[in-house]
Amino acid sequence: MARSAIPVTNITTTAAAPATEVNGNATDQHYVANDGRTFIQVRNADAGGPHTVTIGLLPVDGQTVAGKAYSIPASSTRNIKLGAPAYYGTRTNVDVDSSQLKLTAYKVQ
Repeated sequence: MARSAIPVTNITTTAAAPATEVNGNATDQHYVANDGRTFIQVRNADAGGPHTVTIGLLPVDGQTVAGKAYSIPASSTRNIKLGAPAYYGTRTNVDVDSSQLKLTAYKVQ
């Protein structure tokens, strides 16, 4: 199957309600729209151990670049700021190793 989109919630000066979490899918994986002002919030719902989320990077001079991997500790939440579209793309791949990772995305207006 195709990658699943992580919806992006806009944060403005009038605030924003928390986004609905997307369950991690370690088989089909995910992507998020990125304009350089996007960040992903990753919650590890597993109390038993850490899990990993990997953010995709664009190739450099035709060479594949390994994604940036982040270990999310058990029962913890981490915010990960995506970089400029020149490095991360406007459609950034987000790979998880477990359905215990819950994903939301936000864009600061």
